[in-house]
Amino acid sequence: MLYFFQQVLNGLHSGALYALLAFGYVLTNGLLHRTNLAYGALFAFCGQTMILAVAFGYQVLWLTLLASIVLGIVTAFLYSALISHVLSRNVFETLADRTPNAIVVTTLGILLVLSEASRIAADTHDLWLPPMLAEPVVFAEGAGFKATLTLIQLLDCAVVLAAIVLATWAFARSSFGRRWRAVSDDPWGAAMCGVDVRATFRSAVLYSGFCAALAGILAGLYYGNVSFGSGLVYGLKILFVTAVGGYMSPSRAALGAAAFGMAESLWAGYFPLEWRDAWMYLFLVAMLVLIGAGRDQGKVA
Repeated sequence: MLYFFQQVLNGLHSGALYALLAFGYVLTNGLLHRTNLAYGALFAFCGQTMILAVAFGYQVLWLTLLASIVLGIVTAFLYSALISHVLSRNVFETLADRTPNAIVVTTLGILLVLSEASRIAADTHDLWLPPMLAEPVVFAEGAGFKATLTLIQLLDCAVVLAAIVLATWAFARSSFGRRWRAVSDDPWGAAMCGVDVRATFRSAVLYSGFCAALAGILAGLYYGNVSFGSGLVYGLKILFVTAVGGYMSPSRAALGAAAFGMAESLWAGYFPLEWRDAWMYLFLVAMLVLIGAGRDQGKVA
């Protein structure tokens, strides 16, 4: 029982990262209604940027570790804002009226560019941050086994929970949230009612980028490294999870992504790890097929 409890605790951390990414992904795709393969790359790029900036501040500028981490966090958010600005104005708005494949292919190219930029900046070396706040916090103990989480895991979960709760509250009560829902339902109707559709979309892409940056920063601080190719893996998982849950509610997508992270942790605890991603993708594809079939039957009825 304690082993199961430990896997549940492990799933809280991975589920928190997935939830934050899913929340941000839906902010953009709820308006764009196109597949964005660059979102996972933005997550990995910001994580790598934070690590590179920390290494630069510590080794070149001779800053303390804490000051270097602050420099890395600020740099990651600045790059996130810059990339979001370029994506919204030069990619999404330009290709919004084209075929869906145009944005898929373009964002795939952006994914490759960001991955290669991270690799070249790091000179193809994996830079690692030192372990931080690795002291275990014991939640349960028995028969020589302890169910624990580290302080950095608890901090990551607390930051994600606070960010999602605050964003959900603001999304439900702010003018941006009202404009987002109006544009998501009917952009032409919202424009006729005086809503600035372009400004709403640009704000959504910016907030989405901040979510990806925060997730990359938290992942980098916990794991110590964010690999160059992890952006594609995370991006595909978030794409499938949000496709199953729909793009109309960021908070609902976050809950679904958290459940997905929990399921991944339980699989890793009881079944072969090398088959985890294959079976999780298969489950998501099956869910998409069943949901699509249900919608088709509803239309026929």
